[in-house]
Amino acid sequence: MVQVRLADAGDLHMTWTWVRGAQGFGTGYAPGPDVDGAVRALAAELPGGGTEGMRRVFESGALATYAEERRLSRRLAEVLWPPGLTDQIRQVSAHLGRPLMRLQPSPRVAQVPWELLAVDGDDSDVRLIDLVDIATTAPASLRRAGATPTGQDPDSNSDPAPDSDAVVLVLDPRVPGFRADSPLGSVLGQPGSDPALLDLVQRRLDAGTVVPSVAAPVEAFRRTDLDRDWLGEALRKGARRLLYVGHVSGAPVEGGQSEDVTLHLCCGPETAGMAQPVRTHRPLSAKDLLLGTLPLRADGVPGARLWPAPPRVALIACESGGDLRFAESFGLATTMIHNGAHLVTATRWVLPTSFAFHRLAGLPESVRPLTEAVIAVDAAHEDPDPVRRLGAWQRQRLDQWRSEGRIEHSPLLWAALTCIVR
Repeated sequence: MVQVRLADAGDLHMTWTWVRGAQGFGTGYAPGPDVDGAVRALAAELPGGGTEGMRRVFESGALATYAEERRLSRRLAEVLWPPGLTDQIRQVSAHLGRPLMRLQPSPRVAQVPWELLAVDGDDSDVRLIDLVDIATTAPASLRRAGATPTGQDPDSNSDPAPDSDAVVLVLDPRVPGFRADSPLGSVLGQPGSDPALLDLVQRRLDAGTVVPSVAAPVEAFRRTDLDRDWLGEALRKGARRLLYVGHVSGAPVEGGQSEDVTLHLCCGPETAGMAQPVRTHRPLSAKDLLLGTLPLRADGVPGARLWPAPPRVALIACESGGDLRFAESFGLATTMIHNGAHLVTATRWVLPTSFAFHRLAGLPESVRPLTEAVIAVDAAHEDPDPVRRLGAWQRQRLDQWRSEGRIEHSPLLWAALTCIVR
């Protein structure tokens, strides 16, 4: 395993250290203006909010065309990635197999899809994900609520033993005051219209306990009763996993308040919380998850006791891992780790829905890229090594992108996903 750390100090500085089976270290450096230019070039090609922001990436964005995506990925690698580290990775791979990379990005490069970096300057089109499995490391200052269990290595790759075998599913909950076709409407489409999603829920039902308890898979979608109180009760009873697919509203990076990012459940405006209501709905903010009711009343309870996170959490929503872009990361992904999660799969940027692929790219309704991403994350979180499992799926997607160049295989979706570990 190689641990890579990046730091912003005008220029971009990188250090790396090999541990567990290999030895070595190194440093890298990139001039600030070059980094800023590469990051701006990437940001200009990422999906934006609203129909027009999404239409742009499908019609003219670099991530929607293989040749342009490859050109962008080469530019990112030329600026951000040291060839010496690539050489070391190849040497380790030849003797020990594909290594794990734990990469701690600086805020300036937190949206970079490291998996895509074209690390060979020739025509072989080797990407970083071809050489390593990649996990994003949460900031070193982040601490989990409570002490590390006795005898447990705080740097261990293994999950702590869960209190229950339950899997908590929050799948496209109805946000009060918003129709299915509105900005906070459905992300997965009409309940029951997607056989692959129904099969996913059925597999979880066959394997063990599913919360909420449902008699048929279709009952798990577009529910109206999945508010913050329900979620807290479900998590306090114990769970081994949480899978959320829905909406996240980010906070502006220039404001510096990553704790203002919000998760949208079925909470009405009368619900107690620190986020301002939106129409007839009060979102659940990262600040709520972190502080709980401590700022709201004298006998308040911290967030880690109200919403204890299970070992594995998936937040499949727009920019759910965007808190790493802030100098102080207290957003949804890092708060889940603070509240007990060992691994959080989140996204670096705004996600296009399958409906967006249908409407803006002309794909038939039977092709559902977002569904495939949800299934891939669910399968990874059931695997003993979720990082490696998700990386294998990303490599499969990359191979299809290279060989066919079809929009449904583009990195618009799969390169947004990252596993964040403490």
